[in-house]
Amino acid sequence: MALPHLRLGINVDHVATVRNARGGSHPCPVQAALLAKAAGADGITAHLREDRRHIRDADIRRLRDEVGLPLNFEMAATTEMRDIALAILPHAACLVPEKREELTTEGGLDVRGHHNTVAPVVRSLADAGIRVSLFVEADPDQLRAAADSGAAVVELHSGSYCDAPEAERPALLRRLQTAAALAAKLGLECHIGHGLTYDTVGPVAAIPQVVELNIGHFLIGEAIFSGLDPAIRRMRAEMNAGRALAPAQASGR
Repeated sequence: MALPHLRLGINVDHVATVRNARGGSHPCPVQAALLAKAAGADGITAHLREDRRHIRDADIRRLRDEVGLPLNFEMAATTEMRDIALAILPHAACLVPEKREELTTEGGLDVRGHHNTVAPVVRSLADAGIRVSLFVEADPDQLRAAADSGAAVVELHSGSYCDAPEAERPALLRRLQTAAALAAKLGLECHIGHGLTYDTVGPVAAIPQVVELNIGHFLIGEAIFSGLDPAIRRMRAEMNAGRALAPAQASGR
């Protein structure tokens, strides 16, 4: 039997990065989100950073109000971001590590080491009806800590797999597969994201426990050459091709 539809979330952060390079309002991340919706995206992701280097507060409100897709609000586990999330009430919030000096999110959140910080934020958001996800490495201890925190979802960091030389990818893929299976056993919905491309997405889409992929930077880059609609449609096709392998993989054939 075929697995359920694999959801595709489109991260529009770097449309805002281009906008902010010159100031003004163009290109608009909300317009990009609407194009993504027309191309078949299932949700929109946006990360409101402490320094507002790309997405801004007004963008988050407009993405929630104008697009008509579930909004996944990426955020640090800080009091400021918790309060913004509680005011905005997005469909979901994904807690991620954040350092001011980094170019992009580097690695997963240390849920185990920061339980006393993370768990209260998870509870506050969940009590408000927000579906909480934790962005973590494919590490058993972090997954168990995520389950203990009360989060409903984990998003596995796929950057190491995507960035590795091709010869090293099989071992890193197996790590993602093992982590996804453990997440399901722990009662956590499993998502994967970071660094996925046309070349790397198929094997990840074939992991049967994974229900959502979140992809941004690569697609915004591809849109420069082909347009956002064709880029997303091609990614959707690559995901579908990989997903078609999942039932056979799950049954061991």
